[in-house]
Amino acid sequence: MSDFDYDLFVIGGGSGGVRAARVASATGATVGLAEEFRMGGTCVIRGCVPKKLMVFASEYQEMFADARAYGWDVQDGTFNWPTFRTNLDAELDRLEAVYRKMLAGSDVTVHDARATVTGAQEVTLADGTTFSTKHILVATGGRPVLPDMKNADLGITSNDIFLLPDLPKKILIVGGGYIASEFACILNGLGVDVTQFYRGAQILRGFDDEARGLVSEMMIEKGVNLHLGTNVLEMEKHEDGIWVKCSNGSEKVYDQVMFATGRTPNTDGLGLEAVGVDIGRRNEVVVDDYSQTKVPSIYAIGDVTNRVQLTPVAIREGMAFVETVFKGNPTKVDHALIPSAIFTQPEMGTVGLSEEDAREQETIEVYATSFRPMQTAFANRPDRVLMKLVVSKATRKVLGCHIVSPHAGEMIQLAGIAIKMGATKEQFDATCAVHPTISEELVTMRDPVRTA
Repeated sequence: MSDFDYDLFVIGGGSGGVRAARVASATGATVGLAEEFRMGGTCVIRGCVPKKLMVFASEYQEMFADARAYGWDVQDGTFNWPTFRTNLDAELDRLEAVYRKMLAGSDVTVHDARATVTGAQEVTLADGTTFSTKHILVATGGRPVLPDMKNADLGITSNDIFLLPDLPKKILIVGGGYIASEFACILNGLGVDVTQFYRGAQILRGFDDEARGLVSEMMIEKGVNLHLGTNVLEMEKHEDGIWVKCSNGSEKVYDQVMFATGRTPNTDGLGLEAVGVDIGRRNEVVVDDYSQTKVPSIYAIGDVTNRVQLTPVAIREGMAFVETVFKGNPTKVDHALIPSAIFTQPEMGTVGLSEEDAREQETIEVYATSFRPMQTAFANRPDRVLMKLVVSKATRKVLGCHIVSPHAGEMIQLAGIAIKMGATKEQFDATCAVHPTISEELVTMRDPVRTA
């Protein structure tokens, strides 16, 4: 009989916390989990899932035009936001119920309450109930933050976009990361007049320059009013909307202003510092390679650690935590060569090093091709795709793959397997092409376009 109420108490019911709770329970551990909002976390409730459903919705406008070019007698309809919102809410309710059912089936005790850490081996719920626990896992995720400026609260964040009663006619999106750029494309596709400000020289900082340059060009081509090197100076509430003055001196009124200028880990008020856990300068829980904090009984995974902010990474960190703590198999999470997709229009898929980062490490060869894909060229659309491999000149290993194309996310998942295995350019070349596809270009690029 344990001296503790629980062997493990998880704070946070997102993808990482739920997976860790279920897998730990399967080892015979007694597990409690507290979630103050809705089960499923950012990804399911206000992130990847609703966003991807909005991406699907936003793509139909171009599909109608393409269908006519292919001979279909199709008329443009009008997008009904309330219908979509009703269906979206129903789907999120269904997914949350699935999460709850999985936890119940795994014998995890769920507490629908905020929990704080009140000791190295103690948690307290909002109603004052206290539990002793051998291990604590913090999986509270992150949240979007408004910038530090006057009247910033007139704006909304990505959390709010799914809850709008009506679609705005005109929106300003501030930011140049993947969240800002994805929502600029989504809302543009749904018929909203979209302006995007980014203070930097090019959107999607940190990604391959050539790839993000093409995404930026195509966004503008599709109607996003993108202004680089531009920021908001002032905002005021006016009768007809939100008045914005920007750094280039221009002024305009928008129905909504959405800030996608940063996220912060949810560590505020958890009581972590009081029990000796280190919190970093970006509000993150500081952990070692095994997700353990300075307090041996307390671990943290997912966005709250600010390592790699991706759902599958949080899940892997949760699994590694259980291997380490409950299965006696110390397991580090491998954060190298993680494939990812950005659901802009066009999509971008990436794994490994950008050309710029690889060039700083060693001599490389770059294989790249850009062309108009068959499907949209037939419909006389100006869309272009990019297929790019960054290759080590010495070892011939493919160091990075970057795809800008329809279904780039699907392609990069499969390319990621080969690159994770250490495939060489010659092994790519030895693979027969699947014709006619966009992805065949990955195995048919014979000569480098440049060496650096």
